[in-house]
Amino acid sequence: MTTSVLLVDDHQLVRAGLVALVDSTDDLAVVGQAADGREAVRAAGVLQPDVVLMDLSMPVMDGVEATRQLVAAMPDVRIVVLTSFSDQGRVADALAAGAIGYLLKDCEPEQLLAAIRSAALGHTPIDPRVAHALLPRRPEPGEVAASELSPREAEVLRLVADGLANKQIARRLGITERTVKAHVGSVFRRIGVGDRTSAALWARDNLPVQQPEN
Repeated sequence: MTTSVLLVDDHQLVRAGLVALVDSTDDLAVVGQAADGREAVRAAGVLQPDVVLMDLSMPVMDGVEATRQLVAAMPDVRIVVLTSFSDQGRVADALAAGAIGYLLKDCEPEQLLAAIRSAALGHTPIDPRVAHALLPRRPEPGEVAASELSPREAEVLRLVADGLANKQIARRLGITERTVKAHVGSVFRRIGVGDRTSAALWARDNLPVQQPEN
């Protein structure tokens, strides 16, 4: 069986190169082209392609919105983004809109052909260079609100900021040193720091001043 492909890109030269590449195979065939997202939606409705190769940055309608509309109208269509953008926001938006794959335009020709075949089978071809964008982002210092820390975490962080070692914190709070170490590691990950000095600075700037007990 031949997999039908719709090419969507606002650069004619790019489309011409993709046509030559895809049509050089025995199992893939370009059935149509579109220069913007609106054209892509109309063309896909007529041509019913198996796979759509979708650029993101285009006039009239961008690739994310076109993807969203295509998936809503044709749930079985497989959309593979082919773009120059690898930042987290672009990747997340495209996949949230319904794209099944995400490749960069400087990928190897065989990688692109393999991705089209993979998408047609329902798999998710993702360029390894953008895969990291799908991982949870480590927060920047100050992004986590102090209110998101548990009372115990805030208590441990204050003592870290006061310069106490884990063993001293354990004695002060009446808990084990292992528990303190777990709290410290958890707090460091949540506030996005890697050492006690940075944690102390974060605590100074973000933790509310503790009122003295009467």
